[in-house]
Amino acid sequence: MATTVGGIENSGTLASLLAANTDKLLTCVHCGLCLPACPTYRILGDENDSPRGRIYLMRGVVEGRVDLGDAFISHIDLCLGCRGCESVCPSGVPYGHLLEAARLEVAKEKAARGSWSEVVLGFVLNKVFSRPWLLGGALALARGFRDSGLARAVLRTNLLGGRLRFALALLLASRSPLTTVSAHRRVHTSSSSGARRIALLRGCVMEGLFRETNRATERVLARNDCQVLSADGQVCCGALHAHAGQLEVARELARKNIEAFLESGADRIIVNAAGCGAAMKEYAVLLADDPLFANRAKEFSIKVRDVSEFLIETGVRPPEISIKRRVAYDAPCHLIHAQRIAQAPLDLLRTIPGLTIVPFRGFESCCGGAGIYNLQHRELSADILDDKIASIIESGADTVVTSNPGCIMQLGAGVLLSGLRVDVVHPIELLDAAYND
Repeated sequence: MATTVGGIENSGTLASLLAANTDKLLTCVHCGLCLPACPTYRILGDENDSPRGRIYLMRGVVEGRVDLGDAFISHIDLCLGCRGCESVCPSGVPYGHLLEAARLEVAKEKAARGSWSEVVLGFVLNKVFSRPWLLGGALALARGFRDSGLARAVLRTNLLGGRLRFALALLLASRSPLTTVSAHRRVHTSSSSGARRIALLRGCVMEGLFRETNRATERVLARNDCQVLSADGQVCCGALHAHAGQLEVARELARKNIEAFLESGADRIIVNAAGCGAAMKEYAVLLADDPLFANRAKEFSIKVRDVSEFLIETGVRPPEISIKRRVAYDAPCHLIHAQRIAQAPLDLLRTIPGLTIVPFRGFESCCGGAGIYNLQHRELSADILDDKIASIIESGADTVVTSNPGCIMQLGAGVLLSGLRVDVVHPIELLDAAYND
């Protein structure tokens, strides 16, 4: 039955995905255990901004009790998508999949209303991120601006405020403080007959702004008896597209990656960005209804490993160099909640001589980055980040370690703008620095 939302007829488009996920919606027993795990509920105190409340709204839309109007759109938009609720849910509600289904319909509704922000977001994701040459060029310009010293000089002038100032801090935070340590070290892939055959997702943001982390990953894998194969034709993983409701583009990117990586002949597909790894492990779900790719997606997804997961699984060659740092580990949401990997990064850090791992309050909770959430919902993201900065100060750490580019940038920007003398790095960079190559 058609309903009218804001003057626009909606002929049950939400049902196309949400109704197909009714069985998942019904697994929620409304126990409320997810509420304390939800950053937006903790800050806003609104039931509609909790996982339980959002699932109730989704059911309401599917059942025709709630319109796809401003209130529904607002509450879905404010979700970080951190999936912290999934880790505490006794019923196993696949909240992340439900959220993506809801956001697909929200994206359609916004586009129908002529939302300029949706048009801009759609252009960036579907026209820029889906074209490696164009995205690579844009990120190369950003990297040049960052490394030239101009970005830091502009930040110091205090000419920029609000989102622009924070965006500049995010860019500066993408430059690793360990870059000078590894600048002249070369990658030597293992050539031994028993070497494990792996292929690394270079990624879009990772290769564009964190390329030294990629090179460090390749060196560490080679040092641990891996032959790093090339997966030509690989593209963006599609995580940002899926989170924004651009599911068709996410599927197309997934198909390209499946073809590229399976053709490489790799036994394992290694990912050093938590959000990308979570997305790629769920290609089998994303393409479940694709008759040509469903089985290939399953074959692909079972090969995907986070780099820390892989190294702990296969055994880490002990590093030789002692690194004297007080380290606080902040778990990326899509590693600890989506991939359910909690211990491997810590075990990896414990192999490095000299490191002192200090307790870190709220390590399992979202930092507020969440893709581009920190620019779309600046105030709420800042409130979440403020608590992380307070935790960093309490910990007494001189280094914060996390394994997702968005988290590194979010925490790094917070540290920079707070005037703290704390480094924010990827764990693989520390392990790379500890090897005597």
